[in-house]
Amino acid sequence: MDPFLVLNALPAEPRVWFLGSAAAAFDRRWKERLLRRLGGMLPVWRGGVGVEQHIASAEAVLRAGGVFVLFPEGGVAGPPDGLSTFRVGAALIALRTGAPVLPFVMVGSDELYLGRRMATTMLPPTTAGELLGRAPDAPLPTPGTREELALAHQLTERFAALLAPEVRALAATVIDPPGRRRRLRGLTWLLLGRPGPRSRG
Repeated sequence: MDPFLVLNALPAEPRVWFLGSAAAAFDRRWKERLLRRLGGMLPVWRGGVGVEQHIASAEAVLRAGGVFVLFPEGGVAGPPDGLSTFRVGAALIALRTGAPVLPFVMVGSDELYLGRRMATTMLPPTTAGELLGRAPDAPLPTPGTREELALAHQLTERFAALLAPEVRALAATVIDPPGRRRRLRGLTWLLLGRPGPRSRG
């Protein structure tokens, strides 16, 4: 559901492109057919491609005037009212591209059922430099160095610190009232494809 929540919140143009798990997206034929028809997904095959390919994909989308979306938690496990551990790749992409960052928060997609309430909010646009407190003209470390990785880890911490309180506050707005029935709870596994905990993405 996470990509659909993003698409619902953003305008139809410019085109939105997602960086997402190919294993999860193409695990069922109906999902593969849907994604091929809709387009807009840049698949990630874990363990086979380094971050350079993902940075190149982001740069290509941005050069074409599109919107590049990725979920920095990089997985589907995590508490419904909190963040999972952010992966450093999102920070590296933000540093290398220098593109504006629009922080987006979503809650309620941890489990799907009939009548499930979900909520989203967008925070003010920012940049990697602003989050790090760096001057706009401050030079960045050489790509691929330990210095760059250290800066990416620092930016990852700033991302998490910015979003965590927003997630907690928004999650409180979608809690079911006591005694509410959760009908058609199998919708979660129809989309996810395997049992287990679910996060916002």
